[in-house]
Amino acid sequence: MPYGYTGKIIRVDLSKNSYWVDHLEEETYRKYLGGGGLGGHYVAKHVPPGTDAFDPQNMLVFATSPVTGTPVPGFGRHSVVSISPLTGGICDSEAGGFWGAELKFAGYDAVVVQGRAEKPVYIYISDDQVSVEEADDIWGGFLKEARYYLQDKNSGRLPKILGIGPGGENLVNYACITSDLRDVNGRGGLGAVMGSKNLKAIAVSSQNRKISMKEVAPVKEVAKKFNATYSEFGHNKLLRALGTLGLINPQNKTGQLPTYNFKSGVFSEAQNLSGETLRDTIRYKMVGCHACSIKCKALVNSESPYSIDPDYTIAEYESVSALGTYTGVDDLSVVCKAVELCNKYTIDTISAGAAISFAMECYEKGLIDSQDVGGMDLSFGNKEAILPLVEMIARREGIGDLLADGVKRASEKIGKEASEFAMHCKGMEFPAHEPRVKKSMALTYGLSPIGADHMASEQDHAIAPGAPQVHFDRLATLDWRGALDMDDLGDQKVRFNYLTQILYSSYNCLDLCMFCAPPRRALGFDDLIKVMNAVTGWETSLWEILKAGERRINLFRFYNGKAGFTHEDDMLPDRVFEPLEGGVSDGKYVDREIYRHAVKQFYQMAGWDENGVPLEGKLKELDLIWLKDYL
Repeated sequence: MPYGYTGKIIRVDLSKNSYWVDHLEEETYRKYLGGGGLGGHYVAKHVPPGTDAFDPQNMLVFATSPVTGTPVPGFGRHSVVSISPLTGGICDSEAGGFWGAELKFAGYDAVVVQGRAEKPVYIYISDDQVSVEEADDIWGGFLKEARYYLQDKNSGRLPKILGIGPGGENLVNYACITSDLRDVNGRGGLGAVMGSKNLKAIAVSSQNRKISMKEVAPVKEVAKKFNATYSEFGHNKLLRALGTLGLINPQNKTGQLPTYNFKSGVFSEAQNLSGETLRDTIRYKMVGCHACSIKCKALVNSESPYSIDPDYTIAEYESVSALGTYTGVDDLSVVCKAVELCNKYTIDTISAGAAISFAMECYEKGLIDSQDVGGMDLSFGNKEAILPLVEMIARREGIGDLLADGVKRASEKIGKEASEFAMHCKGMEFPAHEPRVKKSMALTYGLSPIGADHMASEQDHAIAPGAPQVHFDRLATLDWRGALDMDDLGDQKVRFNYLTQILYSSYNCLDLCMFCAPPRRALGFDDLIKVMNAVTGWETSLWEILKAGERRINLFRFYNGKAGFTHEDDMLPDRVFEPLEGGVSDGKYVDREIYRHAVKQFYQMAGWDENGVPLEGKLKELDLIWLKDYL
């Protein structure tokens, strides 16, 4: 019998209202592992490049990995893979929580959905029972009501629910997919793909509470070690105390807190949005994901001035920055209410904040006027505009219909110089990390195959002078040694970015949380390999795991190349090449020619052609040559 993985993939064709089970061989799991690797394998085999995201032929793959559901912190995540309506290319998006572990407990490694249902449906999975059920009663509503509806249908047992709200149903191009109300597959608009298929939710309920492991004792040893030592790692300690919102003040202090649509790296009122202020005012409690002791999620509960439901609301750094500092709004209650609305409607907080700040700059520059926005004042800092705009985007009403397309398409429709204010790469809006201060982040935004993704590589401060020695000790395992300044974007920084993009891609294949993973967090590489081998019974190595990560990147890049992506899609907005304004980062910018050179160097290191598409030799080396026949 297999260990870790189950070998079973549920396949659902909504057009035919049918399902079956694929049985995969061990070789496939060792090659792709799971997550984005396994999902990318399915999409590349079955969805022709250039397929519209909302075409019924497009697939949605909900995938775990062989180590998902183990009792080790960090292994509770799952991935969703599909064609993104924002970028037009293949995209994966990860989320934490409990849904992925529940799917593994039920006996499945993934769910693959194709086709389009004639009317709203949900998929119900309970161990050996799988069914496609009518969802008319919950379509149009929020997921909290859907959860209790499905609890009643399940004889009082509360299932783990992954699904969409009205934002996904209304095909907002950056709609997300949410599990258990607040754990979000946020990037790429894959919730809109789910909506286009008339699929409201996938509910999983299992009587089983564990996965099959070859050896249990080594896994428990790693979990015990993690729980005893995580507070020795500064980032883990910060996350446990304040959640990711603890980054607001450090980011602001170092001039890398995106403000006023990335015009500045400092926000004078940052303290009002900080993790410390949240802790002292409207924070409810800290919670975590499956088997995780860090508990980095800060729930918000408030009755005044806004009623904020903690079942929907986690105050994360990215969300609060995008809806707060991007827009110049410093009212924590308003920003947290906006987060709640985004999660209820299931729209990505990062893209929503970016779209609103883009509209504000267009408004201030006279490209749109009061009549275009229903009489609202869209000046930066006007907190009265935030909540109505979130609602309008989710419902595609008024100016919200334009902003729901994402900043790239919105700027093309507005015309004039609007594209200068559209902060995106490949159509994916920038997350809350400033590439003019962390220079390798510019490469990460540009070269990540899914678009601007801050979690696609290790960040510059991991190897900055004075960084903890443990970072360098662990990175030596990847043949990296030495410190580099944050401002550096020379050939060695390119190499650092290349190596760690492969590393983080392997984490996406394992569905391993970056907040637990090496080099900067409590798990070590030796711990990772120990868990993998104990769970699966394999004799794997870090080399094999890294090759799976490299395989995922190259599969995505080759697929997107066949969809028409070129080196121009790896360029960044002009604003990145212009100086920041104010504070300690005043005047910092990315040199355009240095960036172009760095991109070329990365291509050559990776074995890609002049458009960033893998060469035939690289495909052969990664055993991906089959892509040439399929695509």
